[in-house]
Amino acid sequence: MPPQLVRVQHFAISLDGFGTGVGQSLEQPFGHAGERLHGWMKNTRWARPLFGLTGGSAGIDDALLRTFDVNIGAEIMGANKFGPPGWHENPDWKGWWGDNPPFHTPVFVLTHHPRPSIAMEGGTIFHFLNASPEEALAEARKAAGGKDVRIGGGVKTVRSFLEAGLINHMHIVLVPVVLGRGERLWEGLEDLEKDFDIEATSSPSGVTHLMFMRKG
Repeated sequence: MPPQLVRVQHFAISLDGFGTGVGQSLEQPFGHAGERLHGWMKNTRWARPLFGLTGGSAGIDDALLRTFDVNIGAEIMGANKFGPPGWHENPDWKGWWGDNPPFHTPVFVLTHHPRPSIAMEGGTIFHFLNASPEEALAEARKAAGGKDVRIGGGVKTVRSFLEAGLINHMHIVLVPVVLGRGERLWEGLEDLEKDFDIEATSSPSGVTHLMFMRKG
């Protein structure tokens, strides 16, 4: 059997390294960054139907997005990806994605405020853990049925798994915008490049796809 990998997919950051802006809220999930980090994604054939649209590009951006659920058996995400600040105080909050979230796997939400699991349409089950990256990964691996585990974000969650040396493959999308403030992905990760083989591919959309493959 192929190894069970830990992957980051399609994670967008600005030229100055920010993966989200400041002022996150129910109205602005990415704070002052708005939709600037994800315009490249919304212009693809893969993504446009998710927003009730047709058409879109069919180039490299689209091709990479179509790997979203390939061999993914579970996801781990941080509290700030699951909801806006204070979501844990709302017992009816079930995430941003409606009744049928796009994951279709077990999803482990890292939070200091655990609650009972929530089963959604389409096979997504949200589990809530107050756990270290190592502990959460052990749970996700058991639930993934031998498939890969995706680290879905946000910034602090991806960074914590990088700090722990747990990520095997990472796809970072460098978007040509400058945010100036927010949460910076690379904070405290000096010399990270020594642990990975890195390839870069530019897209006509203006973004650069960076692929990090852990050495050895």
